Amino acid sequence: MIPIYEYGQVPNSEIFARDNISSNVEGAVTEILAQVAARGDEALREYTLRFDKADLTDLEVTEAEIDEAFAAVEPEFVEILRQAAANIRTFHEKQRRNSFVVADQPGVVLGQKIVPIQKVGLYVPGGTAAYPSTVLMDSIPAKIAGCPQLVMVTPPGADGKVNPVILAAAKIAGVDRIFKVGGAQAVAGLAFGTETLPKVDKIVGPGNAYVAEAKKQVFGRVAIDMIAGPSEILVVADGSCNAKVVAADMLSQAEHDKMASAVLVTDSGELAKAVQAELERQIPLLPRSEIARASIDHNGKIIVAETLDLAIDIANEIAPEHLELCVDAPFDYLDRVRCAGSIFLGKNCPEALGDYFAGPNHTLPTSGTAKFSSALSVDDFVVKSQFTYYTADALAKVGEQVAYFARKEGLDAHANSVTVRLEEKKQ
Repeated sequence: MIPIYEYGQVPNSEIFARDNISSNVEGAVTEILAQVAARGDEALREYTLRFDKADLTDLEVTEAEIDEAFAAVEPEFVEILRQAAANIRTFHEKQRRNSFVVADQPGVVLGQKIVPIQKVGLYVPGGTAAYPSTVLMDSIPAKIAGCPQLVMVTPPGADGKVNPVILAAAKIAGVDRIFKVGGAQAVAGLAFGTETLPKVDKIVGPGNAYVAEAKKQVFGRVAIDMIAGPSEILVVADGSCNAKVVAADMLSQAEHDKMASAVLVTDSGELAKAVQAELERQIPLLPRSEIARASIDHNGKIIVAETLDLAIDIANEIAPEHLELCVDAPFDYLDRVRCAGSIFLGKNCPEALGDYFAGPNHTLPTSGTAKFSSALSVDDFVVKSQFTYYTADALAKVGEQVAYFARKEGLDAHANSVTVRLEEKKQ
């Protein structure tokens, strides 16, 4: 049963604790990376046979396979995918940044140019679970940014095929190439390149502990989006909330993973007890009840705060992946929120809207990293290069100052690179 805490009556270390158990896969992942780096496609095929039970000759998904999968998906779901994709595009189009030039001093031109990352790898979980929402959320911002090559990897089933809804979403999102490989070996293929998989510049997308560890180990060779931890939801609710609704929202994340956390912070002791009881009623009704039970019992919390203002302060300290403000006037509290991956306002805005359909991205910072990182966006798929131009006269105006600064740092060659030009100009 989920515990109820009265804020201030137990140590904050207990209230704010996260259960971060090590996955202990570092050594296995290191070996997989080394094998793929050394043996390329041969290693990818061996690991795909071992882990996914698929004996593949060709790793790349063909156009015929994509068309076949697209035709196999219910038309109603295809239309939902198209609507969701349109919403995601509309939102992320607003994130486009423009290059700029500053030329407000004679002889000086400064600026920033923004260009897309040239090759992006997208990891999409597969197997028994299918997440077409991940395909849309991670692909569409990359395409808006203008990335010319977007490569998707996803594990196949034992029959050697990729889940049709994954391929349908990829076609709608505009993914360029798709490969039937998953796990740490897929991350290795994208990071090092093989005979078949192109080496990419950045890898994005969620995965299991092996995928997360592989991304961590290849970081530096390639860029990554983030190291995602277990799913999180924190609901701030006032006393007028419906306990049935609050419990349902908490369970929407608890069913993800036994390590997921669902937290309620409320100013009502009555609501706290009602939600506690409602969770006990709803958990046995879920198909994934075993997972939800473990999540709620081990990582769930209900915190009773004296005021909603204090509840927001607690939420900021926890810095959750998903934050629901289930209060009567949610916009009154929005400016007080400083640390949350994605914020859902009001009593009619379940977090599931953000997972699938509304438009804001669902790839979010976890484990408290919302204090310093953000949701996946178009910014994650561009690089920003600065440029500087000075005429000889413009350099002459500031050259002695620059040289003086360089000598203060003990870097005489820096200073000389300026003064040699000033001397040449005088001659």
